[in-house]
Amino acid sequence: MTEKLFYTDSHLQEFTAEVVSCRPCDNGYEAVLSRTAFFPEGGGQAADTGVIDGIRVYDVQEKGEQIFHYLEGELEEGKTVTGQIDWDKRFSRMQQHSGEHIVSGIVHARFGYDNVGFHLNDELCTLDLSGPLTKEELREVEDAANEAVFANVPVRVSYPSKEELKTLDYRSKIEIDGQVRIVTIPGYDVCACCAPHVYFTGEIGLIKLVQSQNYKGGIRITMLCGRRALKDYQQKEESVKAIMGSLSAKEELISEAVERVKEECTQLKSELAETRYQILEAQAEKIPEGQKKVCIFDSKLSGNEPRELMNLVLKKGVEVCAVFAGNEESGYRYVIGSETEDVRPYSKVLKEQFDGRGGGKPVMVQGSVNGSEEAIRKVFE
Repeated sequence: MTEKLFYTDSHLQEFTAEVVSCRPCDNGYEAVLSRTAFFPEGGGQAADTGVIDGIRVYDVQEKGEQIFHYLEGELEEGKTVTGQIDWDKRFSRMQQHSGEHIVSGIVHARFGYDNVGFHLNDELCTLDLSGPLTKEELREVEDAANEAVFANVPVRVSYPSKEELKTLDYRSKIEIDGQVRIVTIPGYDVCACCAPHVYFTGEIGLIKLVQSQNYKGGIRITMLCGRRALKDYQQKEESVKAIMGSLSAKEELISEAVERVKEECTQLKSELAETRYQILEAQAEKIPEGQKKVCIFDSKLSGNEPRELMNLVLKKGVEVCAVFAGNEESGYRYVIGSETEDVRPYSKVLKEQFDGRGGGKPVMVQGSVNGSEEAIRKVFE
């Protein structure tokens, strides 16, 4: 059995141990130590990384009663080695995990929902709850969670007997065989957990619920704690200041300024659309009277404009109108229509001769095509 130093001291950063075994594996070497401070992947939390005698440890897994360290180099069996975990990464994960316990405990106590999923990586921490929460309720949970941080209560670990467990009200997402490890945050949560935690809630620093979305009948919450929450705040502060400068608005008036810009943008888009339609009308008016087939190439057309131009031209009595938007380098997007003729054969010819794509109904086809304007025009002559 590998002695689990991360349970006796979650803040242990460096340790010594004897190399029990070290064998080659697919991506380096697989080593077992007599004891370790490296936490193996488990409980939704990724494995610790670090070095052992200067050799990089990129993964740690628990198999049975042994913990396997996956290294980039070989260790000598029987040798006493020194291991060092990546402390900043470990401490950040402990901040997130302890914060998650507080949030889940508060939600369970106040709303009766269970935590049915948890994932923690080096960027985000997400927890899935079995029921929905409103924005107001999420703010309530966030405020209460930070009150737990400010109270700086101890985070306690215990190993109750089977008889004690029968009388203990605790959270657990799965059935656990063997010894159950209980993490208690007095007044906030009691939960079965295999991961290392902070000593006191004050070490978490700050708990911020940054995002929520409906998920499988409940809600998925993305949260940030400690240094991650601080970094997120700093990034958003920079964004706010940049927006303040662009809009020449005070911080407390940014939302009003943004709404004003949105309204102006909507108005300008409406005016632009009207102007563009007038340009299309003028373009259609230039088509000579009595022309039966019209083929238009215009690189400035976008969105629904090719179709709108086609319809305007057909209103002049033209039998077939084809409009191509784009250029020879990147290809053309086309629409072909008629009120009197089946235009699908045109699409078929474009597919065969110009590696085109598309299709539609007898009265209109649309798609894309590659070729020169000169060659494509010959299809309609």
